[in-house]
Amino acid sequence: MLSSLDIFIPFYLIYNNMEIRIHGWEAGIRFSAGHFVPRHKKCERMHGHIYAVNAIIEGEQDEDGMVLDFLEIKKTLKKFANELDHRVILPGNSDFVKVEVGDEIQVKVGDKRYTFPLTDVVILDIPNTSAEELAKFLLKRFLDEFELNERIKEVTIGVDEGPGQSAWARKRL
Repeated sequence: MLSSLDIFIPFYLIYNNMEIRIHGWEAGIRFSAGHFVPRHKKCERMHGHIYAVNAIIEGEQDEDGMVLDFLEIKKTLKKFANELDHRVILPGNSDFVKVEVGDEIQVKVGDKRYTFPLTDVVILDIPNTSAEELAKFLLKRFLDEFELNERIKEVTIGVDEGPGQSAWARKRL
C-alpha cells in the first residue's frame, strides 16, 4: 500500500505561489524631490521629501524556484527614481496647476507663481503630485516597461514620503 510519502510531488508544484518584495530604503531605490499639493492646507506650500520606491510582486515560481529576477526589478525601479531625483515634480494633468513650457517652466497655482529652469523639473501625466498619484504613476510605468511573465498575478508599487508613511497602488493581472 502506498502512503502519501511514497508519492513524489515536486515542492515547487505544491507551494509555488509566492510574493517577492523590494524595500526601497534598504535597496537604495530613493529619490529627493520637491513638490506641492494644491488645495491642501499644509502641503500646498513648496516642500520636499526623500522618497523610497517599493515593490511587491505576486506570482508563481518557475521550475528554478524563482518568480522574477530581483536585480532586474531593482534596476527598473532605480531608473525611475533617478529620473525624479533632485527635481521639482509637477502635475501635467491638473485642473489647479497651470504649467507653461518655454525657455523656462512657468507655473501658476492659485495666486502663486513659480519659475524653474527646464532641467530642474519633471512634468508627470498626473493630476496631483501626492504620494498616491506618484504610486499610481510608477505602477503604470512599471507595467508598461517591465517584461512580466505569464506567472505574475499582481504587482504593487509603494512610494514612501519618508519612513512610516506611504501610498500603494496595486494591479491584479
